[in-house]
Amino acid sequence: MHRLFGGIYKNKTVLVTGHTGFKGSWLSFWLEQMGAKVIGYSLEAPTTPSHFELLNLNMTSIIGDIRDLDRLQQVFNKYKPDIVFHLAAQPLVRLSYANPIETYETNVMGTLKVFEACREANVKAIVNITSDKAYENKEWVWGYRENDPMGGYDPYSSSKGCADLLANSYRNSYFNRDEYKKSHNTLLASCRAGNVIGGGDWAADRLLTDIMLSVSEGKKVSIRNPHATRPWQHVLEPLSGYLHIGQKLLQEQIIFGEAWNFGPSDEGSINVEELVKKVKKYWDKIDYEINQNPEQLHEANLLKLDCSKAHIQLKWKDVWNSEMTFEKTVTWYKSFYESQEIQTQQNLQEYIRDAKIKKIEWAI
Repeated sequence: MHRLFGGIYKNKTVLVTGHTGFKGSWLSFWLEQMGAKVIGYSLEAPTTPSHFELLNLNMTSIIGDIRDLDRLQQVFNKYKPDIVFHLAAQPLVRLSYANPIETYETNVMGTLKVFEACREANVKAIVNITSDKAYENKEWVWGYRENDPMGGYDPYSSSKGCADLLANSYRNSYFNRDEYKKSHNTLLASCRAGNVIGGGDWAADRLLTDIMLSVSEGKKVSIRNPHATRPWQHVLEPLSGYLHIGQKLLQEQIIFGEAWNFGPSDEGSINVEELVKKVKKYWDKIDYEINQNPEQLHEANLLKLDCSKAHIQLKWKDVWNSEMTFEKTVTWYKSFYESQEIQTQQNLQEYIRDAKIKKIEWAI
C-alpha cells in the first residue's frame, strides 16, 4: 500500500478538511493505509451512524469550522502540512435552498479562509474539491470540460461555482505557476467529480443512502426525479484522481496545478429509476415508489463530465464499471445492516487489485 502513487504519501503530513464526512472519511482511511500522518479538520460527524467513527482511525482529528480563520491558522501553524485536501463543504442541493447564507459562507468564505491559512503556512500543495455542479448547466448531452464556464442554478451549485472561481483567482494572484519557486512555493489544483456513491454515506437527500435506509427499515423509498441522469461512480474513483493530482503537485510538476474532472465512462451515466432497478439485484428487499409532488425544488436533469484531460495527461481512468460500483455499494450496506460488518478495507484492497490488473499508473 505504501508504494501507491510513487510512495509519495508515506510519512507526509496531510491535512484533510471535512474528514468526518463521507468522502473525507474514505480519503483519510486510504491516506492512513499509505503511511501518511493524517490531520483532520472538520465539524463533528454529520450523521449517525458515521463512517468516520466506524473506522476508528489512528489520526489526529480536530473539530473546527473552516469559517474560523484564527483556529485554522493555529492548526496549520502547529502541524505544518505538506499538502491539504480541502473537502469541507455544505454538500446538499435541497439544504442550500433552506440555508443559502450558511451554504455560501461555508463553501465560498470557508474555502477563502482555507486558502489564506495555506498561504500563511507556505503549504506545498492544495487539492481543492468542488463539484460537477459548479458548471453552468445547459442540460446538453455531452460532458463539460474544465474550461467551460462556471455557473449554478441553485445556491449549492452556485456556491461551488464561486469556490472554483475563487481557486482560479488565488492560482493567478498568489500561486501563479510562472512565479513558482520565485515568489511562492505552492501549487493549487481544483477537482470536480460527478455523483459519488459507496458504503458509509448516511447524508440526507442522497439517493443510494435513501434506498439503503428505507430497505433497512422495511419501507419503500420515495424517488423524486426518476428521469434525472447522473454519472454514478464509486467514491474510490475520484479519490484516486485527487491523490494522483496530489502526487504530481508534491513532485513539483507545475502543469498539474489547474482544474481537473474525474467521472465515469459514459456507461456510468444512467437515470435514477434505472439505478434503483439495478441495485435491487443485489438486495431483493429494495422497493420504491415515484414521488409525484409537482412542487419539488429544481434539480438538474442531465449532467456529466468530459474527463479526456485526466485520461490523456494524468493517465487516470475509472477502475470499476457501473455494475461493479452498484454491487460494491449495496453489498457494503447489506453487510453493515445484516451482519454489522464494515467492508471499507475489503473494498479498498479489491479496488487497488483491480487497478493493478488494469495497469493504471497510480497503482503500479
